[in-house]
Amino acid sequence: MNKEFFEAVKMLEQEKGIPSDYLYEKIATAICTAAKHNYNGKDIVHCDIDPEKEKMKVYATKNVVEEIEDPDTDLTLEQAQAIRKSAKVGKTIDIPLKTKDFSRIVAQTAKQVIRQALREAERGKQLEEFQSKNQELITAKVNRIDPVTGNATLEIGKTTAILPKSEQIPGEVITEGDNIKIFVVDVREAGKGPKILISRTHPGLVRRLFETEVPEIFDGTIEIKSISREAGSRTKIAVYSTDDEIDPVGACIGPRGQRVSNIVDALGGEKIDIIKYSEDPAEFVAAALAPSAVVEVEILDETVPACRATVPDDQLSLAIGNKGQNVRLAAKITGWKIDIKPESGFYEGPAD
Repeated sequence: MNKEFFEAVKMLEQEKGIPSDYLYEKIATAICTAAKHNYNGKDIVHCDIDPEKEKMKVYATKNVVEEIEDPDTDLTLEQAQAIRKSAKVGKTIDIPLKTKDFSRIVAQTAKQVIRQALREAERGKQLEEFQSKNQELITAKVNRIDPVTGNATLEIGKTTAILPKSEQIPGEVITEGDNIKIFVVDVREAGKGPKILISRTHPGLVRRLFETEVPEIFDGTIEIKSISREAGSRTKIAVYSTDDEIDPVGACIGPRGQRVSNIVDALGGEKIDIIKYSEDPAEFVAAALAPSAVVEVEILDETVPACRATVPDDQLSLAIGNKGQNVRLAAKITGWKIDIKPESGFYEGPAD
């Protein structure tokens, strides 16, 4: 074999991280596949590559018989002993094939295998890189906005990903050249390489932004219990402190409101209600209906679960929210069906 071939394989291993054993195995298999066509596809051809000695051996193994039944696989004793004097009937013999006869095949095969190995290695590295970012917050640069679909092509490291219009915050204007925060929802292996699913509407984006802005969440002193979100409009986030001396809501708001203000800016002005989580359902539901005041929460059915919240008459529209948004988000973040009732007795329908 050409010495340059072995040097090229070593270089690929060093520069691209592709194991040389993997390349040699693939090349040997491909050579055997090509060479066995000379024997009508019979699986009798073998290829041994010795990188230390920089040698390749290609040979066909045939049976030594008294009478030939299959010329592709059999040799007479006379034929066999012409190759090896010690040959005996009932044994096999390895017949060396001239590697120069395979020089063209070897060259073509090596190129194909190396190209394929490079593609697989690149996909493997890309998948590994993406998987390390799965469920994480990353910053990406907007390369292009499709004028028809509104989909944004984003630059993430050395690769690109598509942020569909459906995963963009409603009403938000994204322009080419912008750096935006995105949440990696999932990473999947596809035929042409890994596929990364990204979003700006996913509640995970809000969770990661709070972890970034609030050190107490990052270190575990404050826990995010649940999030309900209608992207571009309003988010409710329930937080809890494992330290009684730390106010979880105040910590998330930050000095002069700076922490939550940074998050609101990153979300394009989306309103955020920070709620103190409680294991008492009535207390939790009352907090979740903020900014409305709540007079009383009555548990109706713990198995559903369902409750009724009584609010001051002048707070009724605030409790329900625009098109029912406030009570809808409160129901989602608490997991309770909530009926809103004003003190005067007028009764609204349930919110799921």
